[in-house]
Amino acid sequence: MLRDIVRGEDAQITATLQVIAEAHPDVLVLQGFDYDLTGAALMAYQRALTAWDIEFPYSFAARPNTGMATGLDMDGDGRRGGPRDAQSYGRFSGQGGMAVLSRYPINTDAVQDFSAMLWRDFPDALLPREDDEPFPSEDAQAIQRLSTTAHWVVPIDVPDIGRVTIMTFHASPPVFDGPEDRNGRRNHDEITFWQHYLAGTFGPAPQDRFILMGDFNQDRRGGEGIKAAITTTLDDPRLQDPLPRSTGSDIITGDPFDTVDWDDPVPGNLRVDYVLPSADWRVLGSGVLWPDPETPLGQAVEIASRHRLVWVDIAR
Repeated sequence: MLRDIVRGEDAQITATLQVIAEAHPDVLVLQGFDYDLTGAALMAYQRALTAWDIEFPYSFAARPNTGMATGLDMDGDGRRGGPRDAQSYGRFSGQGGMAVLSRYPINTDAVQDFSAMLWRDFPDALLPREDDEPFPSEDAQAIQRLSTTAHWVVPIDVPDIGRVTIMTFHASPPVFDGPEDRNGRRNHDEITFWQHYLAGTFGPAPQDRFILMGDFNQDRRGGEGIKAAITTTLDDPRLQDPLPRSTGSDIITGDPFDTVDWDDPVPGNLRVDYVLPSADWRVLGSGVLWPDPETPLGQAVEIASRHRLVWVDIAR
């Protein structure tokens, strides 16, 4: 999984290509990749990867909630039309979306996209309140979607294995709000979504050969936010946590499990990006692609993104 592929300088784009080439994955989830209706940006990126001998003939992307205009004051600042008044933060529709790239066929007709689910319709939703009133308003809560970016279930047909299900999302950071804890509560419920999904709340769910992967924007050991959802997910017996680690994070902080290099001391480096295979897989290896920052690859990794690529090698 690679986070934060955005419109930017050529050096950053080249660095992301170098990072992906180093990992050489079979399936890749891009986070923070701007969405456009025709898919032109994603196709261009796929072509750029071929120059690094990385072939992803199959892809999936759909419109995210980021930047989707609402016409309402969604953040309670008394104004409308700002980036925080969209369904999720965004200065334009599609900013910071997601995409799935694969060496193997993606069954796009069978993709499940839960991004339009209203937050208030989510079971036991922790909707934000201020002075015991809906925050920022009843009208806003009536249209507010649960997903910050998206919640996708993407089936991939892998030779000699069969159907493999990728479950992916990008949750809200549990900060940048007020005492109503709008973002913290949303982060909790976005992570909890997968517990309900696997329990069959939203229809039949895979029982094996699935992988939950994405930017949870939550660390069970540190940082802000409600820890119940991430703790429950990491302890779920249907999933396994390979505990990917890196050299670079260990050198910088002494903690090899971090996946993001944020400003110190707050929020500091944290583990917020996860690849969690279902319990039936054999895990052959795992890691966070974060080499020694003094090496050429380590410098490319820093240019590519604050978040580091997390990888897990699995087999049946």
